[in-house]
Amino acid sequence: MKKRIKSMLRVFLWIAAIIVILIWICFGYHRYRLKKEEKLREPLGQLIDINGNNMSVYIEGSGSKTLVFLSGGGTCSPILDFKSLYSLLSDEYRIVVVEKFGYGYSDVVDEYRNIQTILSETRLALHKAGIDGPYVLCPHSMSGIEALYWAQEYSDEVEAIIGLDMAVPEYYENMKINFPLMKFGQYVADLGITRLIPTLAESDAIKRGTLTDDEKNRYRAIFYSRTATVTMINEAKSVKANAKIVAQNGVPQVDMLLFISDGTGGTGFDKETWRRIPENYISEVESGKYIELDCPHYVHDYEYGRISEEIKSFLRIRLMTVL
Repeated sequence: MKKRIKSMLRVFLWIAAIIVILIWICFGYHRYRLKKEEKLREPLGQLIDINGNNMSVYIEGSGSKTLVFLSGGGTCSPILDFKSLYSLLSDEYRIVVVEKFGYGYSDVVDEYRNIQTILSETRLALHKAGIDGPYVLCPHSMSGIEALYWAQEYSDEVEAIIGLDMAVPEYYENMKINFPLMKFGQYVADLGITRLIPTLAESDAIKRGTLTDDEKNRYRAIFYSRTATVTMINEAKSVKANAKIVAQNGVPQVDMLLFISDGTGGTGFDKETWRRIPENYISEVESGKYIELDCPHYVHDYEYGRISEEIKSFLRIRLMTVL
């Protein structure tokens, strides 16, 4: 019996040793690839100093209105993720993509991410970049909370909100967020294990959008350095409290257009619930409109053609109303 136990223990130790060696090899290769990919991670926009850390701001196009794109939680490369959509809008409007800390070309910071801090950093980045309001906010997913709070606290800075399947407070009331899984994802990403499954880097923007081959390679390179960052995890830890603050402040009365997906693509909701919640929310907005889209959560990577035309129509009508 003792010999059998010793034999099993020996096998277990050998397996453990092999796993450790493989992880170290994987980690070493990951560090080597990160070094080789440095050129692909050179910022596409400008880096703005915010409290001693760099925040990425990308500007394209010109026009009488400024559209500010804000990414959803976990989107590793906002500049490239939104590109299929804003490239169809930059001929008429000034496009700005703000990459929050922990995303894209911005620095990773290990700080508490309450809604006041997130918004103050975004506003300061725009100010330092010389981008004055009022803004048309174009948030995706979780950034809807920031956009709504912006309209509540600084209504003179927000001309309209165009939600790209954006979140509203009710989504987070009973949402269960698997933080152990997120932390595990962070370890897996830091060790480079994600490189063993190349399909993980193939985002909807790469598979469905209009990115060039060079832009796709840039997106992949950013994915391997900006997946499940500590900033993203801290943001997720704060989102319920942030949503509660926005809910308590009431529904802002600002022109609003919501594009609503079918709920697939990682929302965790069924189609009926996913659509009902924002439709109920916008029913309380005097100048509100919504459009249902039969596509997954990253609507701007699927229906960028239709969305761009609807945005132009929405903003033209608004301009005529103002005049």
